[in-house]
Amino acid sequence: MLVTLLAAAAFAGSAVVAKTVAVNEARSKELYQSGVMMERIMNQKQSYWDIQRANGMMDSAAYPEIANSVPCVNGLATAIPGNANYTFRCSNIDLIHFKSHADLGSKTGEGSSSWGWTSPEGREFVALGQADGAAFVEITKTGKMAYLGRLPQYTGAKPAIWREIRGYKSYMVIGSESDGHGIQLFDMTKLLTVDPAKPVTFSNANDLTGHFKGLPIGRTHNVVVNEAADMVYSVGAVPRNGTCRAGLIMIDVKNPANPTQVGCAWQDGYVHDAQCLTYKGPDTKYVGRQICYGYNEDTLTIYDVTNPKAPTIISRVSYEGATYTHQGWVLNKEWQEYLLMDDEYDEVDREGPASDGHAVTYIWNIASLEDPQQTGYYKSPAVSIDHNQYVHDGYSYQSNYGSGFRVLDVRSIPQDPSGEGVKEVGFFDIYPEDDKLPEGGIVEFVGSWSSYALFKSGYIFVNSIERGAFVLKMQKK
Repeated sequence: MLVTLLAAAAFAGSAVVAKTVAVNEARSKELYQSGVMMERIMNQKQSYWDIQRANGMMDSAAYPEIANSVPCVNGLATAIPGNANYTFRCSNIDLIHFKSHADLGSKTGEGSSSWGWTSPEGREFVALGQADGAAFVEITKTGKMAYLGRLPQYTGAKPAIWREIRGYKSYMVIGSESDGHGIQLFDMTKLLTVDPAKPVTFSNANDLTGHFKGLPIGRTHNVVVNEAADMVYSVGAVPRNGTCRAGLIMIDVKNPANPTQVGCAWQDGYVHDAQCLTYKGPDTKYVGRQICYGYNEDTLTIYDVTNPKAPTIISRVSYEGATYTHQGWVLNKEWQEYLLMDDEYDEVDREGPASDGHAVTYIWNIASLEDPQQTGYYKSPAVSIDHNQYVHDGYSYQSNYGSGFRVLDVRSIPQDPSGEGVKEVGFFDIYPEDDKLPEGGIVEFVGSWSSYALFKSGYIFVNSIERGAFVLKMQKK
């Protein structure tokens, strides 16, 4: 099947053809379903981070706290006048607070994932990944981070920069690429009585609500949550050629103290990330079913996991420029007609719409789960790799490595799925080290790993690999 659809890119008027294409099965089996490509990219990242470490850039203690708010004025937020590494490119977003990983209790630094939780009383908290565990902060009413303590990596596990975190009710679900780690379930209500003057190092033996030990060797690349179904999904578990083939490992967490594996979807091999939801339309055939959108390195693979003991693949398609299908999010959870997706390696390989190194957000029409179509894309004005995004109330919040945190207005997509109407409405570049390069940015795995922008207060949390944690806020218009 080859369906060609005309689309206009939102960057510089460069019209390119968007394509939904058939999967190259031989290439898929050799590189992607096996996890071979994943290992190559992980090794490439580690090699570059080794250079960063040797140059002192991963020494988070070297980055001083920025305690006072720094407004974005004329495209720059100048935290330390005259210091290029503390002058951040920006648009419509102010810097409220910065703390290093060292200030947030880490001995290793090296940040990764993050997620937020709001207490019933409206207090706002974040769990952020570091190579040696997860740190906990409260975002105060003035937007400052109050460090409350940390949960170390699971007993006996070695530090690993890959630490993924998602929220389930009042719990944080924490997985790691460290052997023997498993998946931790930590109850965030434990933070409500912590005095910031006395941060707590929580115990894996005494303070976990639950710990899933059923992974083959205790490693998972990512964790996914469907709160409505009381399910957690491990994806990318090691070994990649195990029984579940690093696909969706389904874990029932109705009783968080006893997380239990109930099935796995192995049919398309390695799953890098996914979004799993109770389906509400528009495809009437699947209303009420449990659907997972799998970002499977070279494909968008849509699963029906309603029966975890017998999951099925509804559709599996690829697209022009596919080199490492990484992550995505539906435009509207209540009406799953469109989906945004990013590819983590198309900018590196300069493939397809990303042939010039500018980050690309792919747009899919998923109104028919059996026949999804890639209808267009948005091309960032910045040269960088895109990494993680999620959509809320018509805006996509993106962490795009070296070009930092970006906000896209995607409300136009249902009327114009080509992407021509998508507009960037704000950004904050937390990695100024690449600003003076010839292309104005670097196509490397540096800078912003993750963000959380769903707090009612409007405060935005961004976790960086090298430095630490940023609190930002959109300017009022």
